[in-house]
Amino acid sequence: MRKVVVCNLLSLDGYVAGPGGDLSGMPFDTGFSEYNLERLEAADTFLLGRKTFEGFRQYWPSKVDDSSQPALERDIARVNTAIEKLVVSDTLRPENADGWGPVRIIRRADAHAEVAALRQQEGKEIHIHGSHVLWNDLLAHGLVDELHFLFGAGAIAGGVAAFEKPVRGLRLIETRRFDTSNLVLLRYAVDNSAS
Repeated sequence: MRKVVVCNLLSLDGYVAGPGGDLSGMPFDTGFSEYNLERLEAADTFLLGRKTFEGFRQYWPSKVDDSSQPALERDIARVNTAIEKLVVSDTLRPENADGWGPVRIIRRADAHAEVAALRQQEGKEIHIHGSHVLWNDLLAHGLVDELHFLFGAGAIAGGVAAFEKPVRGLRLIETRRFDTSNLVLLRYAVDNSAS
């Protein structure tokens, strides 16, 4: 069985974005990119909401061969481009999803069944980065196996809170401090029987 793994950066006060979804105030640093590449190499499927997909699609493809970018960012861009991307959206059209490697669009009404079927297949992990609305919905329906939260050294005092509903049944399975970073990883297994 494959795992669905949520990987997100959070501010110390529990936000995934600032007001209006603004990411500019989030506490990014080098540990964020290092961990993203590590996790992406453990996955073969990217599960994204439309807004995250569009933002990533606008940013990552041009970084693959951009020699002005650090090698780490180019490596992430290569993995992001090659990995299969499943986008949960009722509004995204196939002709608007081209240009960033393999992409398949899943309608919202089909998302739970599709994700449940994906979890039963052989393969690497299924990752969700960003996509706050999507992963909260899947978490509430017992379709997320792990939460990987990178807490940054900063509070943004408002914005998009990580969780939309109370969550029970989380078990801490790893903590990590990054030598080159102010980020701290808290990694949780989700007991879906507690939902």
